[in-house]
Amino acid sequence: MQATSARRPIGVTGDRTERWGALALLVRPAYIAIELVVAAATTGGYSVVSDSVSRLGEVGCSAAYCSPHHELMNGSFMVFGALLAGGAVLLARSLGACVTGLLVVSGLSSVATGLAPLDQDATLHAIAAAPLFVAQPIALILLGARCRNERPGLAWALLTTGAVTAAAAALFVLSGDGPTSGALERLALWPVFIGVAGFAWTRLPRRGQSTPR
Repeated sequence: MQATSARRPIGVTGDRTERWGALALLVRPAYIAIELVVAAATTGGYSVVSDSVSRLGEVGCSAAYCSPHHELMNGSFMVFGALLAGGAVLLARSLGACVTGLLVVSGLSSVATGLAPLDQDATLHAIAAAPLFVAQPIALILLGARCRNERPGLAWALLTTGAVTAAAAALFVLSGDGPTSGALERLALWPVFIGVAGFAWTRLPRRGQSTPR
């Protein structure tokens, strides 16, 4: 009898567990719209180019600056982080152990960020958020390498996204409170939502294809 490889082929669609994992990751790009809505409602000249995402979650309000929907922002950090961690676990067979672990760490980091608003404890907030900027680019690069034989187009997109987000994360840290820090932070984060959702799309059964129980 021919031995079966322990590695699950990327091109093979999964069972219902994987379908739910894929759906969890496919809804995550909605986070970007929520962030933009919260930013639009913020008073005090908030800029997505120069101001950090974390400022949208600040609880305190003053005459100079206020994010009235900070609960929505912090809740989004937690909900979409939980979707990332949960979706990764459900798709673990397709993602592989390393990528799954990195995405779970990223998701939990996002949850922790929502629980530690920037203006309540800046140090704790930074500690909570740091793993997200490290783990996500590595996960994308590893996932791209994993897909390179079965889905070369997707692999190229994931590898490119991983490299871009890694560079943006490094520049964001180095820029401090520079005039483009907000744009760099978003360049480090937003493409990940699209890249991971792109992989999740490939895990859904196609028309005419039955889904194993």
